[in-house]
Amino acid sequence: MTKDEKWFDKKMDRREFLKKAGIGGAGLALGASGASAFFAHKVTGETAKSDGQEDISFYGEHQAGIVTPTQKNVYFVVLDLHSTDKAEVIQMFKDWTDYSEKLVTGKLVKEDGDNGYLPPFDTGETVGLNPHRLTLTFGISPAFLTKLGLESKKPKEFRDLPVFPRDQLKEAYTGGDIVIQACADDAQVAFHAVRNLVRKGRSLVTMKWSQAGFAAIGNRKETPRNLFGFKDGTANATKKEQFQDIIWCEDSNWMRGGTYMAVRRIQMFLETWDRTSLNEQENTFGRYKESGAPFGKKDEFDEVDLDLKDDKGEPLVPVDSHVRLAKETGVEIYRRAYSYSDGIDEVTGQFDSGLLFISFQKDPQQFITIQHNLGNVDKLNEYITHVGSGLFACFAGVKKGEYIGQALFE
Repeated sequence: MTKDEKWFDKKMDRREFLKKAGIGGAGLALGASGASAFFAHKVTGETAKSDGQEDISFYGEHQAGIVTPTQKNVYFVVLDLHSTDKAEVIQMFKDWTDYSEKLVTGKLVKEDGDNGYLPPFDTGETVGLNPHRLTLTFGISPAFLTKLGLESKKPKEFRDLPVFPRDQLKEAYTGGDIVIQACADDAQVAFHAVRNLVRKGRSLVTMKWSQAGFAAIGNRKETPRNLFGFKDGTANATKKEQFQDIIWCEDSNWMRGGTYMAVRRIQMFLETWDRTSLNEQENTFGRYKESGAPFGKKDEFDEVDLDLKDDKGEPLVPVDSHVRLAKETGVEIYRRAYSYSDGIDEVTGQFDSGLLFISFQKDPQQFITIQHNLGNVDKLNEYITHVGSGLFACFAGVKKGEYIGQALFE
């Protein structure tokens, strides 16, 4: 018998002994022998870094994951809260703060003890990986404030989004109390972060809905394309002073330094789009597909000019184009969208794909104004359906020594 065979027989004998003795339960406090075998070779100390994998601090004036340069992947989850005990919820946010600080630096959420018969504290699927620019962004819905008896602290502008024209919202993708947005350049890193946070809060929350998404990012200076092949997010602000005007709340309450997140799960009918001519596709958006430039211009970032006319004196940017309808409101938002593909729709046999649209704005009315103007007129409606919706107040950034959402509970 080889050395390995002897080891295997010895291991199996030990397992049988434990079964027969009835002492294999997870709650048994035994000694250190054989403990923490799963993480015997875990990475410790400084996490290895590669090009483009710089640290992004969890702490700061504003939460990361909002104006942070877009990462390649998102794992987005909406949670239902099942407690009205404010003290319990505060402790959960404190625990999430501790976990988040470690997650964004690539550390285990908690080191294991010596008892190998207990589950590991960290689920372990990112051991050996660097953080891949992980960011974690937290927010709450109006219903969260109601559940905790905090309605007196609800800003007047913070209310559920109205139903918009053409909405076909599904209950499975609406509602919820807490949102966590995890973005990273590695899908497993983003999922791992949410998995461990939800696991930590499991006694107080359950998952309402989630969505994994991806962004086609090569050069960070380039705007990623959506599944229709058009660049998505070209009009975003790029300067700090613009962020202040568009994104960050300035009221003297717990939202100061925070922002409002509007989210829409948008189903895209790719098969219909793929049978549409190039000219019609470009007319739908009001931009050239290859360059991303608005009609009549050459560069993607050239200003949209709604006064340009074609040879017949008609508006060069079509009156029902997506770009024109959004631009003519004079309102700006900050987009952070991700594509998704969830296999095949069992009913239609077509791709179950689309866009997880996320935007940030200092007042929800910014998003509402644009969405109302798109209304029934937007030519893009022929190829999409909005099936999910939500509005969340994203807290200001966390200072060291504080916890997520502390200003709300003070």
